[in-house]
Amino acid sequence: MDHENKEISPVWYVFIAVLLWSTGGLFIKLTTLDAAQVTFFRSSLAALTVALLTYKKGLRINLFGVFASIIYATLLFLFVWATKKTTAANAIFLQYTAPIYILVLAPFILREKFHLRDLVTVLLCIGGMSLFFVGQLRIDDYQGNLAALGSGVFLGLYIMLLKHPQARRMNSTITVIYGNFLLAAINLPSVVNFKALVGSAPGVAIFPALTWTDIFAVGFLGIFQIGISYILFIKGVTGGTRPLDASIIGFIEPLLNPVWVFLFIGERPSNWALLGGAIIIATVAGHTLLNSGIKSKPPAAAGG
Repeated sequence: MDHENKEISPVWYVFIAVLLWSTGGLFIKLTTLDAAQVTFFRSSLAALTVALLTYKKGLRINLFGVFASIIYATLLFLFVWATKKTTAANAIFLQYTAPIYILVLAPFILREKFHLRDLVTVLLCIGGMSLFFVGQLRIDDYQGNLAALGSGVFLGLYIMLLKHPQARRMNSTITVIYGNFLLAAINLPSVVNFKALVGSAPGVAIFPALTWTDIFAVGFLGIFQIGISYILFIKGVTGGTRPLDASIIGFIEPLLNPVWVFLFIGERPSNWALLGGAIIIATVAGHTLLNSGIKSKPPAAAGG
């Protein structure tokens, strides 16, 4: 008997990856660990996961890759730190201001032309960003919001570096592997008490006390929320998913991230933050769709 061979659509790989990404805020909030400790465990597991599953594509890295890995590591740490300091909604919505910095910097880094509609997009997103700083905020909220803005800047830089011609010379996951290994190494002192390790601080624990919730949370973050999700996303995009479709599906992440946190932890963002996030997501989505429509138009008969 012949069986019809039905393969999974590449769009589903992207969709599953984005769903995994959207759980970041929830599992970061669930841990009792601080930002540096969460970063160490998550990045260690993510680097090992991606390296073990993609090493056949090569592990060589050049100077450009090292720079991109540093940018990637920085954006990861800033996002974890922001999620610990402010609401999950603020952290993810402000990280999604990355397109603003791409629009501003792409003409200099990638030689892309800046259009009037790009300026309108930037102004609308800045207006949405400003709403996150309205109302009564604690000092931690300000620090978290600024860290989230920083993660957006570095995310924008990282995306532009991935589009750079030199990025095609390496394994597409190489910056994820080395960026996470770098981040784990930097945050190692926050996890291991070296004085206790060499015996100069007797009676002090070498490693922080981990609850079962901590172990489950950082395990899920490293293996699935970063490691598996990134591999699935690349598989979906290289397997045939249009960049436009991938970017639109990506908007699910900032929408679901605060939802999971609200449902399981009860953390509710302010009304101003919700309004600002809606403005940012709607603006970025509208700009993406508009640009796609312009690029897909057939050329005129006269070549104009």
